Amino acid sequence: MYQYTDFDRQFVHARAAQFRDQLDRHFAGQLDGDDFKALRLQNGWYIQRHAPMLRVAVPYGAISSRQIRALAEIARVHDRGYTHFTTRQNVQFNWIPLTQAADVMDKLAAADMHGIQTSGNCIRNTTTDGLAGVAADEIVDPRPYCELLRQWSTLHPEFAFLPRKFKIAVSGAVEDRAAIGWHDVGLQLKKNEAGEIGFRVQVGGGMGRTPIIGSVISEFVPWQQILVYLEAIIRVYNRYGRRDNAYKARIKILVKAEGQKYFDAVNAEFANILSRDLDGAAHLITQAEFDRVAACFTRPAEVVPLPEVGLPADLPLAYQRWIQRNVHAHQVPGWRAVTLSVKRAGQAPGDVTDVQMDQAADLADRYSFGELRVTHDQNLLLPWIKASDLPEVYAAAKAAGYATPNIGLVTDMIACPGGDFCDLANARSIPVAAELTERFADLDEVFDLGEIDLHISGCINSCGHHHSGHIGILGVDKDGSEWYQVTLGGSDGSAHAPTAVPGKVIGPSFAASEITDAVEAILETYRSERAAGEKFIDTLHRLGLEPFKVAANAQRIATARDHTAAA
Repeated sequence: MYQYTDFDRQFVHARAAQFRDQLDRHFAGQLDGDDFKALRLQNGWYIQRHAPMLRVAVPYGAISSRQIRALAEIARVHDRGYTHFTTRQNVQFNWIPLTQAADVMDKLAAADMHGIQTSGNCIRNTTTDGLAGVAADEIVDPRPYCELLRQWSTLHPEFAFLPRKFKIAVSGAVEDRAAIGWHDVGLQLKKNEAGEIGFRVQVGGGMGRTPIIGSVISEFVPWQQILVYLEAIIRVYNRYGRRDNAYKARIKILVKAEGQKYFDAVNAEFANILSRDLDGAAHLITQAEFDRVAACFTRPAEVVPLPEVGLPADLPLAYQRWIQRNVHAHQVPGWRAVTLSVKRAGQAPGDVTDVQMDQAADLADRYSFGELRVTHDQNLLLPWIKASDLPEVYAAAKAAGYATPNIGLVTDMIACPGGDFCDLANARSIPVAAELTERFADLDEVFDLGEIDLHISGCINSCGHHHSGHIGILGVDKDGSEWYQVTLGGSDGSAHAPTAVPGKVIGPSFAASEITDAVEAILETYRSERAAGEKFIDTLHRLGLEPFKVAANAQRIATARDHTAAA
């Protein structure tokens, strides 16, 4: 993991002290609400439906046991005993009183954490693959480049007030587990025929009201020049992006409107920056600087090749399932990565209690050299597990409630906090997720259904990434009532649907009382129509939307009839 330097620590502590002064002046009446709003947002503080919400940055998902214990302490002392992991590898608290905000920022700074640039129209937290640095299919480790991006973008004076927020994702593996096509900029690390490292660059992706997959603007940018190329991309966006309409201010709208004209402007700006680099002013990454940062991402000294451990033939079924779903291949023989499922009955997807965070930290300390990852799918991951320790890890994870063998299955759903917390939401996400989790509680049934990405958003802003779900659920408002629109066939670009694509709406919205039955009808159609060995997304592609749409709407009628009869 990256280790903070003295400069990093001085910086976050100074920022925390500055925020305390701003908060004191606000409470003293010297900073009105509007002036203070701009300052608190720069540090990750929102005012949501019921209380302040704090978003804490977890750069590229890497978090230490010390840091997760600090989050547990904040949840215990200042919140209501839990926190929420997001799809962008951040952490959110929903109930911290603003009067305690400065104390929380001090505690974060003491743990080398902060909320800087987790909100506002700036470059947000850079995300990557939760398996970065350990993935068996990795081409290049993306973590050093993500850290260089973090350092370059933090408080970048030119890009502090962009037309809208700006999100960058990086993938270094064959399989895209970072959903790079759905970001403002998606970077795919690759090697050319000469073995040189560079980036395939996509630009203009995004969800929200207008879901768009990013377009390739360059097939290969040498790694030394990637900051300069990003500077050109964002500078042209900053210059020409719309500021008169928040819904049309994202870079995806500019790219869609201008197309090749935008590409030409970026490449011209890129060439111009490089041509003027007479005094070394261009942000080229030197080998020495890369080596300095990369030194933080070496493997623990104890991670050396070990003999592979075979599995006995008579393993308990629950353990077999956990090995199948939650344990991942590793670059180093004799080692594995293990996902700790944060999807469990009785808790919202992504939510963990203070006790569970402490238990995750204990697991990391005991088995994974104190390191964890927050994943794009709102789970936790242990990257350094000896294969011989898997039985112990399973027992400990099970005792802590982290061993549900559902990774990649229908109950491993993504969901935003929705209308229970968010001011922007049209409908609640958490009750829908809870009802679906209860409906599909039978693991035999869940395993029979196989790999299914189910994503739920409470509004069109798509924090639950409904556009990229094989099954997407979007909360909509109809005359003050909660309704839900269903999309099918979306993908974030991962292995079981490798081309990123937005899902398609299958018809009129479903009432809150109908949505779970509709999803079940869709899955029953898959079960009855699938060919041998066929996954849900493959059956959907083969049959098209119509059979699933017919089944869902027929179930709507049946559910309405049952409710009428019951009344």
